[in-house]
Amino acid sequence: MKINAHSPGKVEIVGGVVALVMWWWVYGRLAAFAEWAVYGVAGLARDGHFARAVEFFIYETPKVLMLLVLVVFAVGIVRSFFTPERTRAILQGRRESVGNVLAALLGIVTPFCSCSAVPLFIGFVTTGVPLGVTFSFLISAPMVNEVALVLLFGLFGWKVAALYLGTGLVIAIGAGWAIGRLKMERHVEDWVYATKVGSAAEDEALDWSARVRLGLEAVHDIVGRVWIFVLLGIGVGAGIHGYVPENFMAAIMGKDVWWSVPLAVVIGVPMYSNAAGIIPIVQALLGKGAALGTVLAFMMSVIALSLPEAIILRKVLKPRLIAVFFGVVAVGIMTVGFLFNALL
Repeated sequence: MKINAHSPGKVEIVGGVVALVMWWWVYGRLAAFAEWAVYGVAGLARDGHFARAVEFFIYETPKVLMLLVLVVFAVGIVRSFFTPERTRAILQGRRESVGNVLAALLGIVTPFCSCSAVPLFIGFVTTGVPLGVTFSFLISAPMVNEVALVLLFGLFGWKVAALYLGTGLVIAIGAGWAIGRLKMERHVEDWVYATKVGSAAEDEALDWSARVRLGLEAVHDIVGRVWIFVLLGIGVGAGIHGYVPENFMAAIMGKDVWWSVPLAVVIGVPMYSNAAGIIPIVQALLGKGAALGTVLAFMMSVIALSLPEAIILRKVLKPRLIAVFFGVVAVGIMTVGFLFNALL
């Protein structure tokens, strides 16, 4: 069935424009509000550690949450065009090299969470999608996170966001290609290939009102689940911002410290978090002298190599393939970290 994507009506357009203008007006006054609240209302000393930490928290909390709401709403609408079933149908029958690139790109916009890794994996491999292509998707989907991408753009500008997007896609494509070359299909649990998966469901007819509702539902669902992680991340970032001495992080996460990148990956893997929660910590680390490559490696390892996902994937993968998956992706992340520390 062909999707019925009618153009939005005048009421929807006017309402969207008004909401966006109000959002932009509030967003542009957050810094002034934080300064007034901390130094005007609370009367804290401007050079105090506690005051700097509180100002960071008061400023960053609404800033990150507002960016998060806007991003999740927009992505919720985009995702209405890319269901997992449609993604599977697009990748089915593709040549491996082309499939790796396409899978990595589709991973950015397709709904994904750790709990969906197993059904997606089964659906892909049992309908003829090559193993390496499947891994390109499974790596890209969490690593190149649309929330992280837009938050990085809002906090650091387009250059850092583009670096994150480009390097994440390269890792997903390269790691998937490498796993495909190793021919490790025998390390997939036998029952997976015996599973029968139906054909992709027909597309549901959706007009723009339905898509907007899906965007609002995504905000309610995703922001409702991650806001506590956002506050925790901002709290950690506020502590770093207020109390860690300037350039302290350069001593342990600087570009001249050769072991900083592998250490950042080792620390990041057990730290199960989402993109929205880790970005404020990234901001604080960079502000205190940490190198961009090391911080990117830390962020990518937290997002892409979580232990809970490994435990979930154990249902369909044998330990050797899981170890190869983690090893290849970790090497890719460390390569990115060393490269950017050397060039920037």
